[in-house]
Amino acid sequence: MSERWVYFFGNGEAEGGKEQKHLLGGKGANLAEMTRIGIPVPPGFTISTEACRFYMEHGHHSDGLEPEIEENIRRVEEATGKTFGATDTQPLLLSIRSGAAVSMPGMMDTILDLGLNDETVEALARDADDERFAYDSYRRFIQMYANVVLGVDHGEFEDRLAAM
Repeated sequence: MSERWVYFFGNGEAEGGKEQKHLLGGKGANLAEMTRIGIPVPPGFTISTEACRFYMEHGHHSDGLEPEIEENIRRVEEATGKTFGATDTQPLLLSIRSGAAVSMPGMMDTILDLGLNDETVEALARDADDERFAYDSYRRFIQMYANVVLGVDHGEFEDRLAAM
C-alpha cells in the first residue's frame, strides 16, 4: 500500500502517469499523462484507488486522507488563482468523477460544480455577468448531487421544472 492517497496534476506537473492506472484509475492516469506531455489540462487531483479500497475494507477513510485533500485543494487554488468557497470573486468549482483501473459502465456519474452554494453562486453570477448561467449551474449541481449521492430520481426535478 502507498504512503499517500492523493495525486496532483496541473501546470505541466503530474504526480503519476499512465503506468499507474491501477493506482489512479483510468481517468486519473490519463489526466496525469496528458499533463506530463504538455496538453493544457485544468489542474486537479486524483484520490487513489487504494483510498477507495481502504474505505471499502474499513467503513471509513484513512486519517491521512482529509489533510491530503485539503493540501491539494490549496494547490489547485494556487494554480487557478481561485478560492474554494470564495464569495467575493469567482469561486473554485470542482468536478467529481469516478474512474476505476478498468472502465466499468454504470458506475458513479460525474458531479459538476462542487463548491456552489447559496453564497458562492452570487459570486459566480457577478463574475460571469450572467445570473441565469450561475443559477442554472447551481440547479444542475443540486440535481446531480441529489441523484448520485442521495439516490433522488432525476424525474423528481424534471417534473417540477416542467410544472414551473
